[in-house]
This record gives sequence, C-alpha cells and structure tokens, in this order.
Amino acid sequence: MRKQRISSCRRYLKYIVLTLLFYPLSVLGAQGQVSVKGQSITIKQAIQLIEKNSSYTFFYNAADLKNTKTRNINCSGTINEVLNEVFKGSGVSYTIKGNEVILKVEGESTQQAAKHKIIGVVTESATGDPIPGASVMIKGTKTGTTTDVDGKFEVMATSSDVLVISFIGYSSKEIKVGNQKVLSVTLSDDAEQLDEVVVTAFGTGQKKETVTGSIQSVRPADLKVPTANLSTAFAGRLSGVISYQRSGEPGNNGADFFIRGVATMNSATPLIVLDGVEISKADLNALDPEVIESFSVLKDATASAMYGTRGANGVLIIKTKSGSDLEKPIIGVRVEAYVNTPIKRPKTVDGVTFMRMYNEAVTNQGTGDALYSDDKIYGTANNLNPYIYPNVDWYDEVFKNATFNQKANFNVRGGTSKITYFMNVNVNHETGMLKDRSSNFFSYKNNIDYMKYAFQNNVDFHMSKTSTLSLHLNVQLNNMHGPLTTSEGAGVDNIFGAIMGTNPVDFPVMYPQEDEKWYRWGSIVAGNYNPVNPVAVSSMGYKDTFESTVVANLDFDQKLDFITKGLSFKALISFKNWSYNSKYRLQGYNTYQLTDYTKNEDGTYNYTVNSIGDATNHTLDSFFGTDGDRRFYIQGYFNYDRAFGDHHVGGMLLYNQDEYNSNVNSSLLNSLPKRRMGIAVRAAYDYANRYLFEFNAGYNGSENFAKGHRFGFFPSVSVGWNFSQEKFWEPIRNIVSNFKIRGSYGLVGNDQVPYTRFLYMGITTLNDSPSYQTGYGSHKESHNGPTFSRFENEDMTWEVGHKLNVGADIQLFNSLNLTVDAFREIRSNILTTKGSIPNYLGAAKTVIYGNFAKVKNWGVDLAVDYGKQINRDLSIQFKGTFTFARNRVMETDEAADIRPALSAVGKPLNTLWGYVADGLYIDEADIANNPTSTLGNITIAAGDVKYVDQPDVNGNYDGQIDSDDRVAIGHPTIPEIIYGFGPSITWKKWDFSVFFQGQANVSLMMSGFEPFGTQSKNNVLEWIAEDYWSKENQNPNAKYPRLTKYNNNNNMQSSTYWLRNAAFLKLKNAEVGYNFKWGRVYMSGTNLLTFSPFKLWDPEMGGGKGMAYPTQRTFNLGVQITFK
Repeated sequence: MRKQRISSCRRYLKYIVLTLLFYPLSVLGAQGQVSVKGQSITIKQAIQLIEKNSSYTFFYNAADLKNTKTRNINCSGTINEVLNEVFKGSGVSYTIKGNEVILKVEGESTQQAAKHKIIGVVTESATGDPIPGASVMIKGTKTGTTTDVDGKFEVMATSSDVLVISFIGYSSKEIKVGNQKVLSVTLSDDAEQLDEVVVTAFGTGQKKETVTGSIQSVRPADLKVPTANLSTAFAGRLSGVISYQRSGEPGNNGADFFIRGVATMNSATPLIVLDGVEISKADLNALDPEVIESFSVLKDATASAMYGTRGANGVLIIKTKSGSDLEKPIIGVRVEAYVNTPIKRPKTVDGVTFMRMYNEAVTNQGTGDALYSDDKIYGTANNLNPYIYPNVDWYDEVFKNATFNQKANFNVRGGTSKITYFMNVNVNHETGMLKDRSSNFFSYKNNIDYMKYAFQNNVDFHMSKTSTLSLHLNVQLNNMHGPLTTSEGAGVDNIFGAIMGTNPVDFPVMYPQEDEKWYRWGSIVAGNYNPVNPVAVSSMGYKDTFESTVVANLDFDQKLDFITKGLSFKALISFKNWSYNSKYRLQGYNTYQLTDYTKNEDGTYNYTVNSIGDATNHTLDSFFGTDGDRRFYIQGYFNYDRAFGDHHVGGMLLYNQDEYNSNVNSSLLNSLPKRRMGIAVRAAYDYANRYLFEFNAGYNGSENFAKGHRFGFFPSVSVGWNFSQEKFWEPIRNIVSNFKIRGSYGLVGNDQVPYTRFLYMGITTLNDSPSYQTGYGSHKESHNGPTFSRFENEDMTWEVGHKLNVGADIQLFNSLNLTVDAFREIRSNILTTKGSIPNYLGAAKTVIYGNFAKVKNWGVDLAVDYGKQINRDLSIQFKGTFTFARNRVMETDEAADIRPALSAVGKPLNTLWGYVADGLYIDEADIANNPTSTLGNITIAAGDVKYVDQPDVNGNYDGQIDSDDRVAIGHPTIPEIIYGFGPSITWKKWDFSVFFQGQANVSLMMSGFEPFGTQSKNNVLEWIAEDYWSKENQNPNAKYPRLTKYNNNNNMQSSTYWLRNAAFLKLKNAEVGYNFKWGRVYMSGTNLLTFSPFKLWDPEMGGGKGMAYPTQRTFNLGVQITFK
C-alpha cells in the first residue's frame, strides 16, 4: 500500500513538471488510451469511470440507461475500442465530437422517435461574435451539447422540448423547439450574473444578495482606458474612491487615491492585494487590465476588519484570470498606438513684453537701475539678430507638443480537465516631451524613454475533483531613460525651474561654434542674476534605471467534504523580490557671454564671445546605485460554506505571516527583517437570503510597537435585511426587483508608522554643543551635555478606526441598480508629535512621538448602473458614481498658547492656511485707512495686496497684519467630492461610449511665479502680463498686483488672493469601435475636454505655478484580434 502511494505521488509530480513545461501543447491532442475495469458494473458506472479518468464528457438521458444489466468489464485501448466493448449487446450507440460523447439508445419511445436535428449558432448581442463553449441543454434532462469555436451546435430534440442556452457572464435563454430546425441565438451581457458572486476579504467569494459589507466591484473592461497606469482609470468609476493625477511625466504619472477620503495625518494609502498578496501602488500601476478577472474595493469595517492592522484605509482586492477547459486555446492580441499632448502647457511672455514689464517694475520701485534701452526693444521686436537681440521661448526650445507611444498585449487561455492556464504579456513604450538634442557631441538621448514589460502566467492543476494546485507568476520589468540635471538625480523638474528662472532676452540658446569640440551655450553673469541655460540643462546628462519585480504564488485548494460537506482548506505561499539599479552620467557644459560685436559691409556680424568659467570644463561624472527588497508571505485558512434548507452558514479561520527583508543592508536597522503576523475569523448566517448576519475579526501583531502593544484585536459586526425576499414584497417586485438594507460597525487598525522603524525607542545624542537652550529672548541660555533628540515612548500603539456604515442595494424594473452608503469613521490614537511643550523649557531639539490625535471622517457614496436591450440591434448602458468624504481634526497636541483660528482642531486635514485678502490698495489714503502690514520687505504702495485684520481670542483687533492673522481658507487640497458618469451604446456591430469625471470642494494655492524676483529678472508667465495692476490699469481686482523688481513679500503670502477653485468636469474618456468576426478596431481618447473656473493649467495638477510636467491628453488607435 505504501509503495502504491509513493508511486502515485511520483506520477503526480512527474505530471506536474511535464505539464508546466509543455502545457500549451496539451490542448492540441485528444485523450490517448482509456481503460475500464470493474466487476458487476452497469453501463452508467462504466461511463462514470471513463469520465473520471479521462477528459471525455457524456451526454445522455439517464432514464435510458436505468435498466441496463450489470456485467464484468475489463478493457483498454482507444475511446472507440473501449466504448464498443462497454456498449456491446446493450443497444446503445454513440457519436464522438471532440471530447463529448453523445449516446443514443435503440427502441426509443414514440416521443424520442419524433426527435429531429436542430442546428444553430450562439452569438453575443453586443458584438455579434460567436460564443464558443456555450451550454445547449434540453430542459429537465442531462441531454445537450456545447457550441464549437464558431458558436455553432447540433442537438436532437422533439417539438415539445425547450432548449436552455447559457454561458457565464450572459443571461440564459430558453427557446421552445416547435417546428424550428435552425436557430440563431443571441445572449446579452448580464451584469447581474457577473456580479452574482462578490470577492470579499482574502479573495473568498460571497453571493451578492447576502453581502452585508460595503463593497464596490468594477468590471475589468471599464479599466481598459488608454493610459499607462491602472490607477489613473479609477477616478469617477469606483464609488468611495477619491483619486487625482498630479503629473503627466512617464513613469511618474500614476494617480493618488484614497478610499473614502483621508482620516489620518499619516499614510492613508489603502491596502492593495493581488491574488491574496499585498503589493505596492507601483506594482498596481504596472498591472495590465487584460489580466484582471475581478476588482473589488472593501470600504467598511465588515469588509476590511479581517485585515486588522492593515485594513483601516480600505482594501483593493484584485484577482487575475485563470484558464478554462477548452477544446482549443483562445489567443488574444491587442495593439495600440497613441499620441499624448499636454492638456494645457504653461506660456511665458515674448521678449518685448518682458523688457517693458521689467522697465515698469524698476520704475515702480524707483531704484535707478538700468533699464532695457529702446534700441534693445526695437531690435528684439524686429528680429534684427538672434545673438544680439535674442528672443527665446525657452519652453518651446526644450519641449515638443506631442509624443508618439505604443502598447501591445498578447494572451492565451485554455487547458484541459486536468490543467488550465492563462498567460499574458504586455509591452508599453512611452516617451517624453523633450526635444532630442543628441548629436556627434552629445551621443546620448536626453528625452524620457520608458519601457514597461509585464508578464502574468497562471497555471491550475486539477489534481482531482477536490484538489487544485495553482501557480501564479507575475513579472514586471521597467526600464527608464531620462535627463539628468544634478548629481543628486534631479530630472525634468529642474528643467522647468530653469525655464522659469531665465528670461527670453539676455542670451540665445547658443552662439556660433568655432569648432566641433564643444557647444558655446549662451548665458550671462550680471550681479545677482546667475541664470542657467534651460536647453543646456536638459542636455547635460542622463540617467538609466532598471527595476524588476517578481511575485510567485503557490496556492493549494482542498475540498474537505469527506469530513463535513462545505468544508475546504486553502494554503498560499508567496515570494516577492524587487530590485533596482541606477546609472547616472553627468557632463559639464560651457557657457559664453556676448561682450562685443561688429557688423560687416555684407551684413554679416563678427561676435566677441567670452567664456564664463573654464572653457574646457567637460568633466564626465558617473554615479551608480542599487536597491531592493524581498518578501515572504504564508497564509492558510479553513472555510466553511453550507446550507441547511433555508439556513445558510459560513465561516473562516485564517492565519498569515509576512516577512520583509532589504537586499541592500546599508545600516543595522535596514538589515533587520520586518515581520507581521495575524489571525482572522469570520462567521456568517442568513435565513433564506433574507435575514443576514456576519461577524469578522482580525488579531494582528506588528513589530512597530513595543512589547505589550504589538498585538491588536479588531472585530466588526454587520446585519442586513433583504425586503424583496419577503412575501409581502410580491405585489411590487416587478417594480422594485431588489431592496436590501444593511449596516455595519467595527474596528480596524493601521500600523503604518511614519518616519522610521522602532519609533518608540529613544535616541540620545552625546556631547552636542550647544545641546539645548532654555528661556527666551534676552533670558535665553545655552547648555552642553546629552540631548534627547527623540524621547522614548513605549506606550505608542495602533491607530484605530471606529467605522460605522449604513447602506442599501436597490434594483428597479430589473434593469436599474442603485447602491448607496452613508459612513462615519472616528480614527483615534493617531501618531503625531507632541507640540504642547514650549521650546523655552529646552525641548527645541527633542521630538516626542505619541498617539495624540483624533480625526472624524464622514460622507456618502453611491453607484448607479442601468442597462437595457432596446431591440436586437440596439442596447444601452449608463453608469455613474458619486463620492463625498469630509474630515475634521477632533484632537491633536498643539502649543498651549495657539490662537483658535490657527488651531488645527475643527479644521480639515490638508487645510490651506493664509490671509484673507481684500483686493489691492487703491491709493495712499487706502493704505493709511487700513491696518499696517508687517509682511513686506519693501514699502507698501498702491497696487499691493490688502489683507484683513483678524481678532484675537478676546475679539480685539491689533491694527496690524502679521502671522497671527492667518486663518484656514478655502477647501482642502484633496477633493471632498469625486463623481463620474457616462453612457455606452451598442448598435449592430458598432459600440460608442463616453465618460465624464469631475471633482469639487477642492482648492489650490498659486505660488512661486513672481517675475524678476531678487533682481534675477526671472521669466514672466503670460497670464500675468494680461492683467496686472499698473497706472494704466488701476483695477483693485486685477489678477496680479503691481510689478516690482525685488521680491515683494507682502504680495506673495498665501492668501485668498492666490486661492483658486480647483473644481472641474472632464470628458475623461470617449471611445468608438467596430466589431468584426476576428476582433475589433477602435479609436479612443482621454482628457479630451476640461470645464473649470480655473484656466491657467489643469486644476487636477494642484497648486504652485503650473511649471511642471503637464498632464496629458491622449488620442488612441487600437486593434484587438481573437483567435479561437
């Protein structure tokens, strides 16, 4: 017996290894040898043995085989040889189609004798594509077949039979045969059927009608938009998710997103789980939508409590596709080419406008500094000479207006009854907006060139009817090439800074070359004005980075029905490795200044150009770096799911453990592994899908806290009532097809400690001189000795979110689905620094961390989905989401003497602080009649910003403007409202869709764009020139105050003068496609239109001066081909 088991194990092991290597070939041939051996067995038992040990499926009427005799059977050979022996003398004949065996018994009844052949084809209603593998069964029997690769079928039926045609993801159809001999059947995409099972915590499935938590699912097809990063597709498509994109730079253009807003001063990033394993936001952005089978957002405590310490910020659950038992593999190819252009590019003034504005600024201050001469202005205006009278649009010299990019995807799906597989390969090539300056001298490319490769391979071994072993492999490779502008690794941001800091008239891009040894880049040295040449900066070096991420998951799923029905066990082992390598090459460049010139008789010029610095400064510096980490994760759980009549019970008991190690041990702290462990439990009960109850809990441990505080218990409870299952609902069920209310309350944790590891430990610095100071003003004293730079606090513990959720799921007329939730969270024990100890006690150099803050977060989110098949050719669907999330700080440790208006308590997180502006001063009288400003470094004059004096705690006004007059202004910088909506229409083989997305209750603060600041003659943005205060334009509401040569601190303060409404509505996506039998061709676009009160740059980028890599508008052309 033991020998037989060893042999069996070896056989399984050999089979697994061989199929791993050759599984794509396994679908090309049918089953080989078949054997049947048994004493006194019936034909039906013999059939069952064949089905068990081969890939063949039998279709027959069970009643026809009920009275067949038993006999001894012992035969092996081909399927035909074995079936001939099994059916010998029984009157049973058979037909083999692929792996299907259809039986027919002689001497059929009169009804059976009246059967006739029905042929037909099953297609998708939306695309007209055939549906292979659809089930075609005679209702009430086991007789039937499946459609072939072309969607065609043949079946024998009587005129009174009813055919049931079904396929997963589509609404089933029943067709009365009658006298029909040829059928054309269309199946409609059924959102209800797709959503019937909802993926919940740890990837387990739960019937949607029994879910009591707040879970939002999205179809993977809705995430297939022309974008390089998956996270940029979230905005407006997922209710409860706040999402926005700040940059369009390739490799750095992912979106920030939060589930139901922000409820902590620390990390609010949700937990992201792919196939049961935690991944980073970067890993998510690299994920190809083609590999996603299901995508769920867990929002309330019931949905996320099992994750305990990691569930406070919500959870994204992503499951990748698996293979299918198909006669032939299905191969998919998708190729896209797309063009990116900036949504809105920053514009600077031309040279003539700049010089006139600069002269005006000098005149306004009366400094007597040199002005640009009329000759200089005339020569520039008339383009007399580009070296003597330069007029450079630095942005246009550095950047181009469009980039051309490509994306390709290949996947294959198939398998047999023993092994199924899914494989996907994705390649994405994205380039940047920099103009290529490579030449014989600069042999390298300075533009951004981003190559992203992704590989997903999922193999499932069906070892038996109760045992499945799965191997999931995810590989991501990213290769980034881009400009290098400093030895510290700065890139594109420095180029935008150089453009803003360099005016258009003082020097050209470069002067004529004397030889080919080096370029003579233009520049100038003049007092405090030391600009950099933006084109030279963009070409001075490059950086290459390569990173790879490999995640390998091994799953084992075992049904334990032999112990008790409904019991199963699942184990997961996962290994993840991330590595990063960088290479920086930086080359110095030479700059030159025009000092004199002469004009020849023939109209040509001779220039005297002097080198600035060392003319041979061509040093080449190289820098190399490496980084990496690895994670090992194990998880195992028992799951129980069983119905006893109308009573349904479920439960789970889970254990997990996670270990993180750095591959680069640069310090002792970095070399120590990080570990987590936890236990999770779930218990659920429902009666007739009507009365619902669920309990979830997580018990987790984390190294981030001291002993005694490392473990936390996070329970939740939820209930639901499905009214539409009640008898009294029957009269209105045709109107309100589904109505369920639900509620939950629970605790969730957050152990994402900021700053550094082991924060609860103290740090003492010895012999710091001076160590600390006591007293203040003239009484300040310095002391030497040890300094407590970080105070020990072993009482630090978890952040705890107390989450309450009330929601309803409603369906009207079997076509309009509405899900609405109201939520509230109190996040306590938030880790912050202590601010109430005054510095005069010697605490200026001491940081004390502790659980000092509490935040309240509340709101509502809803999702709408409507779908209707108008007729055979026309169908329409509409989807919409709305999310409102608002927070307020309830407690935090602040200075004892802080003014209430400056206290964070009662204010939102991400609050903007500043002065309340009252327009611009009109004249000297206006200045004299208002509070005195202490903010300026130059004398206040007409055209400067006027501020409102704020009262103190007693309601008194001090008559001056200082830092105590700052208050919370505007909305937070993270939007409180995100929404999206749009229809999709299919007509015959055409499909059309548009999607609008918007944000509201959000502000941005403009800053950092002051012209000429610190005598630097900085560049001037075009919008300033259009409307600034001047003697000719004494408008107290002008867009910009008066011009000054020096920085005007009074005018540049954060205030309502620079506060802007960052709300917008975008035509986020639009797509039109045409479907062929072999695939689909489509055109699409992203960020096509923007409607906003803010016009200067894309408001989604947030505050600043708009001089950053702009978000992109995309025009995409794609083709999708399917080989079946």
